[in-house]
Amino acid sequence: MYARMSEITTASPDTESPKRHDILCAAGDLFMRSGYGETSVDAIARAAGVSKATLYAHFPSKEALFATIIHDACRTHLAVTSVLPEGVADLRSALRGMGRDLLNFLLQDRALAIHRVVTAECQRFPELGRAFYDNGPGLFRRALAAWLERQQGAGRLRAGDMAVAADQFLGLLRSGLYLRATLGLARPAEAEIDATVQEAVDTFLRAFAPPD
Repeated sequence: MYARMSEITTASPDTESPKRHDILCAAGDLFMRSGYGETSVDAIARAAGVSKATLYAHFPSKEALFATIIHDACRTHLAVTSVLPEGVADLRSALRGMGRDLLNFLLQDRALAIHRVVTAECQRFPELGRAFYDNGPGLFRRALAAWLERQQGAGRLRAGDMAVAADQFLGLLRSGLYLRATLGLARPAEAEIDATVQEAVDTFLRAFAPPD
């Protein structure tokens, strides 16, 4: 069983050319079914019903095509501006809401499918791991660190390196529950997700809340 491209990105064909959309759909299906390494540009072009020249006119390389799939999935399903609120009155509540949105995103079938492909292939294709990190986890990590710096500037967090704080908060969210999901062991219940987020926020604030 593999995730279809239509489950990985919901970018509307109205916002991009039909050929580009067809290429993304075909590439996503092939990547999830056959793996990154076994999927050739020729196969993607045939499945999309376009020439290689047309494919390369939209995407300069297979790496760039996979990076676009990741970037579009993150942009569509986890808009940074929507999960990192600017009008923060209660930091604990803001962290809980953001953490719940992020963890629910990470646990979606489409996100887990991408993660599994990258994990399986990145040792043979380091550029795949770089594309994944730069367009997914790294992108959000930088945005979260900047958001935490703003909370720090407002006196809601103690002095410290907020890039490290971002890593630690994300690590708390991606705990045993997420690992079990990546291994396909169980689909977590909402109560388990809420408990994981609550524990992550409590632990994070014990470490980074300013002294009374």
